[in-house]
Amino acid sequence: MIIARTNRLILRRIKVCDAGVLLRLLNDPSYLDAIGDREVRTLEEAKDYCVTILQRFYLEHGYGLYVVECAQTESNGPQAGAVIGLCGLVKREELDAPDLGYAYLPAYWGRGYGEEAARAVMFHARRELGLAKIFGIVRARNIASIGLLEKLVFVPAGDYPEAPSEEPLLLFHYAF
Repeated sequence: MIIARTNRLILRRIKVCDAGVLLRLLNDPSYLDAIGDREVRTLEEAKDYCVTILQRFYLEHGYGLYVVECAQTESNGPQAGAVIGLCGLVKREELDAPDLGYAYLPAYWGRGYGEEAARAVMFHARRELGLAKIFGIVRARNIASIGLLEKLVFVPAGDYPEAPSEEPLLLFHYAF
């Protein structure tokens, strides 16, 4: 199911057939460093993660993380249909609104895909889901993600209260 389409990207719900690229993404050193270890090491575990975690969010909340794929082949870039990462909304019990989550394979960094996909998710959140606000959660040392949230006009809202480690997490807020 396609959630959003931009000039260069398609955002859609994840399918079990995406497990291979999900496995690569979840085990990429940059993902492990910025987001954390989901302990998904095999293709079977990635398929299970698709169904029990990612697809379950759609059923429980009406939204979740979406696959970001290229809509067309770009010169010196990815082919049409290439899955480059995930972007979407994650509901956390301790927050009264979802947070914007995203992760991309490093080969696709620095091309504006993150901002383009995030804006599409934000438009979907407001227009289709009727949300009034969303949050962003980021490690204090993740300068690139902080920069993206600032570019999207998120404002700092203090520390994230449920940081899973001693490393501080920052909370950002966006109101529509």
